[in-house]
Amino acid sequence: MKLPRRNFLRLAAGAAALPALSRIARAQAYPTRPVRVIVGITPGGAPDIVARLVGQWLSERLGQQFVVENRPGAGTNLAAEAVVRAPADGYTLLLVGATNTINTTLYEKLSFNFLRDIAPVAGITRERIVMVVHPSFPAKTVPEFIAYAKANPRKVTMASPGNGSTPHVSGELFKMMAGIDMIHVPYRGGGQVMTDLIAGQVQVSFIGLSVAIEHIKSGKLRALAVTAATRSDVLPDIPTVDEFVPGYEASAWFGIGAPKNMPTEIVDKLNNEINAAFADPRIKARIAELGATALPGSPADFARHIADETEKWGKVIRAANIKPE
Repeated sequence: MKLPRRNFLRLAAGAAALPALSRIARAQAYPTRPVRVIVGITPGGAPDIVARLVGQWLSERLGQQFVVENRPGAGTNLAAEAVVRAPADGYTLLLVGATNTINTTLYEKLSFNFLRDIAPVAGITRERIVMVVHPSFPAKTVPEFIAYAKANPRKVTMASPGNGSTPHVSGELFKMMAGIDMIHVPYRGGGQVMTDLIAGQVQVSFIGLSVAIEHIKSGKLRALAVTAATRSDVLPDIPTVDEFVPGYEASAWFGIGAPKNMPTEIVDKLNNEINAAFADPRIKARIAELGATALPGSPADFARHIADETEKWGKVIRAANIKPE
């Protein structure tokens, strides 16, 4: 049977629209089974806490479990690679952080390209880092610290949880911008950094505020400055590094990524739900307890943030010639 041209065109247009309608229908139904959120560190740290916070929120909002799966190793690269190789269907997500943008330059031979292979979904939090010293250290302010370091080149020891970690590159950026030189002492994790810093075995570190806050309040550590662009509500009397070293900023931050080519409708659905969390009093209070602030925005906003951080830390890694352990 020969169809009239008008009917044929109408049927053809309808057929072409079916894939789009099918994608929208799948996104509306999503998720229909549990979703994995892969985290590249062991349980208990700030990334794990943030992942479980957003996972619980999404579980309540979307009616399926968002299960946190810790997959540590290779500086979070194992977790990233697992998500890169997962189906782009919304059922495997990655907790993205500053470490991922650092690793893009730090590791010369990765089996994936983070900027190309991970789709940005939504930012979650930005955590302030705090510059802390042992109470016996002679400097009580950032200007005094810089003056002391200049008068004693390569005699100040700067501890970090490892080469290329966010605290390490934050300290290296400070060294470059302040025009000082310090000895970097890498550890295999933040716990030993805190132990030796409190014991006076090392002198300074750039540590997440959530980890350092109780030691600062108890007097075991002295906070010289926070590294974010603005002061912290939990330490309002502590200045920012930027007040003395203009333009300096460093922070730990987290968000959600997914395998590239994940349907836009699912990306947008997750983005909308995560952004809705920032208006919830419980979530706002928990983020504040972590010494963090919300990192809201669209997927495009988060993509720009990731690109900017990758460029920024790439320059620091190359200038300081940082190599992975």
